[in-house]
Amino acid sequence: MKNIMKQFMKASRIRVLPVMLIPVALGALGAFVWDGNFNIWLLLLTLVGSGAAHLFSNMINDLWDYYNGTDEAAKQAEGVISTNSGYLTNGTWSIRVFAAVTWSLFGIAAVSGIILSVISGWPVIVFGGLGGLIAYFYVAPPIRFGYRGKGYSEIAILLSFGILPVAGAYYVQSSQLDYRALLLSLPIGLLTTLILFNHHFLHWQADKQAGKKTLVVVWGEQRALLFSRWLLALAYGSLVICVLAGALPWYALLGLVTAVPLYAVYGKLKEHNPSHAYLPLMGNSVKATNRCGVILIAALIIQGLL
Repeated sequence: MKNIMKQFMKASRIRVLPVMLIPVALGALGAFVWDGNFNIWLLLLTLVGSGAAHLFSNMINDLWDYYNGTDEAAKQAEGVISTNSGYLTNGTWSIRVFAAVTWSLFGIAAVSGIILSVISGWPVIVFGGLGGLIAYFYVAPPIRFGYRGKGYSEIAILLSFGILPVAGAYYVQSSQLDYRALLLSLPIGLLTTLILFNHHFLHWQADKQAGKKTLVVVWGEQRALLFSRWLLALAYGSLVICVLAGALPWYALLGLVTAVPLYAVYGKLKEHNPSHAYLPLMGNSVKATNRCGVILIAALIIQGLL
């Protein structure tokens, strides 16, 4: 049983779950601070549903990348860092088992969404449904956001890990919408978009070989690195806007310090770098997102209790 759980945790990449749970927590806390609405049981069910949806997204992406030949190309390409679980390319799990676990996670997410829609209102299904469609068609035909290289995948990530979970969690608690929820979704959503964008640097050569036209493939390393810097600035700039607009208290500006270690990594990169040189960029992107998210959560809790 212990071994099965370890395999599931690796196959679903459960370690990255905070990038979904943090925006959900922010949305619920927004309802607590702005409207005085907070139901712990609704929050827990939202966390379960959104968490299952995120793990489904991870696994369905692996499944379609395997079908599309992207994972095999990453495995065979020299110097490329593969970021999938390897369970399909290595034969650890059969396609049937992998697919069964994947769709079971979707089932948990769907049931959670239906229950929440009955309690809080039908728009919950809209939020969840849009997230589910984006998760599936990120690499699945005929849309395949992640393969088109025109910024579609970045927009999809901003929606999936920013706007939809924050606004959706806020709606679950309050049964209404507020422009502050949209503003609150931008810092964490843009930082998560930055994670996924920097993630492409690790295997862009294999993506190119497999026909996966990420922006890194289309633009090349130099232009993509410049865009990565601008995305970092935009994410933290949106945090300042949130404070100025009243969506966050002034002490949420402490989150700006989380940009420092990540910004320092850019100075160590050249115009062209081997894949392993991007590991610090990827790692610090994740740390910056999680640390900033925790600071924003703490700021809202303090504001709500004062």
